[in-house]
Amino acid sequence: MMRLQSLIVFLITFNIVASEIKNVGWWKNAVFYQIYPRSFKDADNDGIGDLKGITSKLTHLKETGIDAVWLSSIYASPMVDSGYDVSDFRKIHPQYGNETDLIDLVKRAKELGIKLILDLIPNHTSDKHPWFERSLAGIEPFTNYYIWRNVTSDGKPPNNWLSVSGQSAWKCFPIRKKCYLHQFREEEPDLNYRNEGVRKEMVEIMKFWLAKGIDGFHISAAPHLFEIGDFRNEPRTNITGATDVDYSYLQHIYTKDQHETYELIRDWKKVLDDYANSTNTDEKVLMTEAYTTLKNSTKYYDSGVQVPSNFFFITDVNSTSSPDKFKSIIDAWLNETASRSGAVANWVMGTHDHSRIATRFPGHSDQMTMLAMILPGVAVIYYGEEIGMVDKSDITYGDTQDPIGHIAGPDNYKEYSRDPSRTPMQWDNSTNAGFNNGTKPWLPIHQNYVEINLAAQKVANNSHYDVYNKLIMLKKTRRAIISGTVQIFVSSDKKSLLVVRAAKNEAIILVSNLSKNETITVDVVSHVTSLNPTATVEVATLESPIKQGSSVNLRALKVAPQQSLVLSTKMNSTDELDSHKPPSKGGKKNASGTIALSSVLCVSVLLTALLELSH
Repeated sequence: MMRLQSLIVFLITFNIVASEIKNVGWWKNAVFYQIYPRSFKDADNDGIGDLKGITSKLTHLKETGIDAVWLSSIYASPMVDSGYDVSDFRKIHPQYGNETDLIDLVKRAKELGIKLILDLIPNHTSDKHPWFERSLAGIEPFTNYYIWRNVTSDGKPPNNWLSVSGQSAWKCFPIRKKCYLHQFREEEPDLNYRNEGVRKEMVEIMKFWLAKGIDGFHISAAPHLFEIGDFRNEPRTNITGATDVDYSYLQHIYTKDQHETYELIRDWKKVLDDYANSTNTDEKVLMTEAYTTLKNSTKYYDSGVQVPSNFFFITDVNSTSSPDKFKSIIDAWLNETASRSGAVANWVMGTHDHSRIATRFPGHSDQMTMLAMILPGVAVIYYGEEIGMVDKSDITYGDTQDPIGHIAGPDNYKEYSRDPSRTPMQWDNSTNAGFNNGTKPWLPIHQNYVEINLAAQKVANNSHYDVYNKLIMLKKTRRAIISGTVQIFVSSDKKSLLVVRAAKNEAIILVSNLSKNETITVDVVSHVTSLNPTATVEVATLESPIKQGSSVNLRALKVAPQQSLVLSTKMNSTDELDSHKPPSKGGKKNASGTIALSSVLCVSVLLTALLELSH
């Protein structure tokens, strides 16, 4: 019997030791596709997009080559802040469906090999969340789930902190004779992560969704998770025109980017790693949303975050920016990843909070898509950008749904509303662009859907979708893009940006003419002399006079204004390939072989145990 007990102990121990995260690094050269659920596909024809609608369109994403879908918030919510005011983190808003619909979505995504990433909004809850209602009433253990401070004797807020929405970041309640902090809307009280109960609650919420098959989380508003503990006043920015109720009036050095934030997210990453390890499933991914400095953005790498969102192509460049400016942004991020083992760059081109690429870069949106796909690392694309959707800038105040737009009022709503970039996906030229079967959509559909829609572009000889699709195919199949070095150059005339990716004897080159009116001639070989001067055009922007399949001379390459070419050629030598080198996919041995071996050994041990029992 002692021998049997020893065998069983060995069996259990071996299984624990053999557990390992599978498919480590699946995300390192991936294309992530953000879906705003209200606007993607309305399956039940109530005017609002839903989970069933997303499930019905997953084949489109598979055909396009999408690796992961990131879903904007789908949680139960009073919808004061478009669903980012969560009243129950474990329930789905009825407008989007129910838990069964999500499970069906997860199942179909897994069948197609598509990962599913959920938005997580951990900074705050809705003021309708049961936690807050109990905290407001002083019911333990919820009393300190939120950040409360005593009302001052003169009735003023505890300090000068401002909310992102403007005005004081404090709302006072005579019931508790205290004020609570809200870094966003007053209906969104901030959670207190110095409270152990709150930390445990959020971990359990993560585990709840992981058990449903979710592959990771996008952490919304990450920099705001902690504030300085002594609640000191923040200093002024002295920005001209900023008033004392404008968010820009203060330097937010005590309400953002605190060191505890990075420690907390490191703990959350461990939760994901432990779950994947214990269940022998694929690596789980963390993304972070952080509108902050380069240094603070990339510090999330040190917390284990795989995709700390790089928004600098959204926030720091526009259609008038020079090639030098683009180069500086690219080099800055790549320098940060180069200094960190295993870190991979990412390039976010659009989100639901900003104008679309085709609106920000009129006439050359495909140039930006090319950058995202040819540069090393993760490309993050917003729904509709694969067909060149643009903002619908003529939405009336009456049709405006964005709370920020409503607050701004009828005279100023266009300056603040994010609705123009959230209009329904344009699937075809049928009623409501194929978004649903005829019910009025929650937002008006752009009138250009008759010409700009997926169905038309799939059959066209030359389209935004064709460019997008070819770029993803290159990203997935060419060694130079998957694991090659990257070098960034600006042409001598300061008109064009060059990206050279190379691995062994293969090179993929992106040449982008950023000038608006001038055809330029670029000597690419002068920048990398080991390039074979004869190249083939792999992908060209729509208006380029040089088309796919053309043979070109890299010593005198003509590129039309606002056009780009992706080229392939051979390397005569690899002596110059000493620039940024992306880490290879993986980093840890894939566990499949280890798990298979452990299974065989465990069966063997079990059979031995059974034989022992038979004697």
